[in-house]
Amino acid sequence: MKKPLGEVQAKPFERSLLRNLLMEQKHKKYESLIARCQALAPVPTAVAHPCDETSLKGAVEAAELGILKPILVGPRAKIEATAAQFQIDITGYEIVDAPHSHAAADLAVQLAREGKAEMLMKGSLHTDELMGAVVRTGTGLRTERRISHAFIMDVPALDRAIIVTDAAINIFPTLEDKQHIIQNAIDLAAALGFYQPKVAVLSAMETINPKVPSTVEAAALCKMADRGQITGGILDGPLALDNAINLNAAKIKHIDSPVAGHADILVVPDLEAGNMLAKSLTFMADADAAGIVLGARVPIILTSRADSVTTRLASCAVAALVAQARREDVKKAVA
Repeated sequence: MKKPLGEVQAKPFERSLLRNLLMEQKHKKYESLIARCQALAPVPTAVAHPCDETSLKGAVEAAELGILKPILVGPRAKIEATAAQFQIDITGYEIVDAPHSHAAADLAVQLAREGKAEMLMKGSLHTDELMGAVVRTGTGLRTERRISHAFIMDVPALDRAIIVTDAAINIFPTLEDKQHIIQNAIDLAAALGFYQPKVAVLSAMETINPKVPSTVEAAALCKMADRGQITGGILDGPLALDNAINLNAAKIKHIDSPVAGHADILVVPDLEAGNMLAKSLTFMADADAAGIVLGARVPIILTSRADSVTTRLASCAVAALVAQARREDVKKAVA
C-alpha cells in the first residue's frame, strides 16, 4: 500500500541533523571574504548619518577588523550621544559635522568626489536620501554605467556564494540597463576572485517565448556577450531558477550549457522577482545577504537593521575588495 506523502518525509531527527550540518557551513563564505580584507589597508569610508546603534556600531566593528577607516558624517552631537548611550568607542575617528541627514548624504558624496573617501556607507538615513545625493546631476557620483545593486548571498546548501542582481534599485530595467547590471556583477565577481563567472539570465522558462519578453531579452544579452558588448563572464539564458543552480534539474530538461547548474550570478528580470528571490533565500533557506551598490564612482555599502553582524561586515568586506580592485585598475592604466 502506498504511504501517504507525510510518511515518506525525513524523520524529525534526520531533518534536525541536516539543518545542523547546513548551519555549520553558514558564514564560512563570508568569513573568507573578511579574512582577505584584513590583509589590506583599511579603506577610507564616508559613513552617512550614523546616528543609531546599528549603523554606528557596524562602522566601528568594520574599522576594528581593519576593513575600513570610517569618516563619520552627520550631526556631531547626535553621533557622540549615540556612541555614549551604547558604549561605542569612536575615539580617533574623524567626524564631519552636518546638520541633518540630507546634508550628511551630500557631504558624504562630496568626500567621495574629492577622493577623500573610497567608499560610501549608509547610516541611519533612508536609502532614497543617500541614493538621491549619489545620482544628482553635477554633484553626484554617476558614471557611464547604470547604477545597480547586488546581493552576495551565502546560502548554506550551496558550495559557493551567489550574486543576485538587481533586487533593490532598477524596478523595470531595460535591455541596456540589464547590459550594465550584468557587467557590474561580472566586475564584482572578479573583485571577489571569481574570474569568468557563470551568469544565468533568469526567466520563468528556459526556452525563448515571444510572449514572455524576459526570455527574448535573455537571448539578446547572451548574443551581446558573444559580440563583446558584455565581457569577463560566461552567459546563458533564458534559464529558469531550478536549472540555473541545480545540475540535476538541468540534466532532466536536457540543457547542454556551461552555466546551467553552475551559475555564480543570477540576473533577475525585474526588481520584484529579485526581491522575492533574495528574501526567499534569506527566510526559507537561512541565507545571508550582503549588499552593495555598483556602477557609481565608489562602491556603496547598503546594510539593513535586520542584518546580522557577519552580514554587515561582509558587506563592508565586499566593498573593500571592489575598492582594491579599482585601485589596481588605475595603477595598470597609469603604467
